[in-house]
Amino acid sequence: MPAKAICPSCGEWVKLPDHPKIGQKITCLQCEADLEVIEVNPVELDWAFMEDELDDEDWDDDEDWDEEEDWDEEEDEDEDLDEQ
Repeated sequence: MPAKAICPSCGEWVKLPDHPKIGQKITCLQCEADLEVIEVNPVELDWAFMEDELDDEDWDDDEDWDEEEDWDEEEDEDEDLDEQ
């Protein structure tokens, strides 16, 4: 008898092959969420971590944005409003 578990994304039942294993990847047929078996007794699913989803371009630390400077400008505007 195939195992089944609830999809954490849509709440529908997801059918699994017999004897699922921790780390096994599954796709929910209802919402197409990529899931992973995180527990086998009882079977529990969670969203799968896909390494290819993280791209070095997503983590661009080379921006020339000065956070402190932006905060100083906002504080000056707040002080001007308080004085009025």
